[in-house]
Amino acid sequence: MKKFSWLAILLAFTLVAAACGSDAADDAAGSDDAAESDSGSDDAPAEEEAMEDDDAMEEEDDAPAEEEAPAEEEVDLNQGSDLTFHMITHSDDGPFWSVVKRGMDAACADVGVNCVWMPGNNDPGQMVSDIETAIGEGSAGIAASLPSPDQLIGPLQGAVGEGIPVYTLNSGLNDYQTIGATTHIGQSEDVAGQGAGNRFNDLGATTVLCARQEQSNVGLEERCGGLADTFSGTVIDEFVGLDADQTEQINGIKAVLEANPDIDALLGVGPVIAMSGLAAAQDLGRDLIIGGFDMTPELLDAIEAGDIAFTVDQQQYLQGYLPIVLMYLEATNANQAGGGQPVLTGPGFVTPENAGAVKALSAEGTR
Repeated sequence: MKKFSWLAILLAFTLVAAACGSDAADDAAGSDDAAESDSGSDDAPAEEEAMEDDDAMEEEDDAPAEEEAPAEEEVDLNQGSDLTFHMITHSDDGPFWSVVKRGMDAACADVGVNCVWMPGNNDPGQMVSDIETAIGEGSAGIAASLPSPDQLIGPLQGAVGEGIPVYTLNSGLNDYQTIGATTHIGQSEDVAGQGAGNRFNDLGATTVLCARQEQSNVGLEERCGGLADTFSGTVIDEFVGLDADQTEQINGIKAVLEANPDIDALLGVGPVIAMSGLAAAQDLGRDLIIGGFDMTPELLDAIEAGDIAFTVDQQQYLQGYLPIVLMYLEATNANQAGGGQPVLTGPGFVTPENAGAVKALSAEGTR
């Protein structure tokens, strides 16, 4: 009985040992499988990670493109591209006004607005019609010269009454506030004429013909009035013919010179008429001290050569450029420049000393 017990114990021990051996084998097999599994994970996950990294890089590469899509809106530098401004002047499209228009065109391109150039060719009636057209088209702003205030103030007041901002340019310094215009852009014609008078005093003139190319332009009359304010001698103020017919203009000047032998100086209140004065004096063999207003290449050549003493520079490029920029800022940002006072663009003076430098800029069309 005792022997049987030991046999039973021995048999039980054997079974336990076999069971333990089976577990060890299973563990070893499991280790081999795990090793094979680990060996596979060295390859497959690496490829998956590489693919994931490539996908991430592609997503990163794509993301900025998607984020930059709104940047296309930044191309809308022309925030006011739906705005249309009208510039209505007494322009005859001569050399002076071509620079004004060039200034306007540059400003329109710079701020991205539509602009309509409406030259009146020294006809106030045409300007009135153009103002009415601009109002009818719903202009976002009107920039207008004011050569004939009595005919133009009313229509421009009508534009203001319709809620259209108005800026005067070139002429209109004394009347822009009556219109209700935001400001005036130009020079003080009185002050410019006074400066010319002082220069004639310094040059020793005694009798000056102030030659005008328009009959009813108040700005030109103010230039001659300013000349009379400061010139210590005699001023003869005459309309002598339009720039559009320079032959007639030269003949008109010659007639005044022949009737007044004491005239020893001439102020042409524009660039073309100053050159007409030089031609008239040369035809008559008269030695005149000649001054002008504004610039053309021919006038600058004559100043550089010493044939003309000076010209008054009102920087007309600014008179075309600034109104557009200021109307744009008023329309888009509620800005108003000037503080109730005019924005002055002159006067300055071109003489033989600085004519060469100014000629280079004039050749580029900006002076």
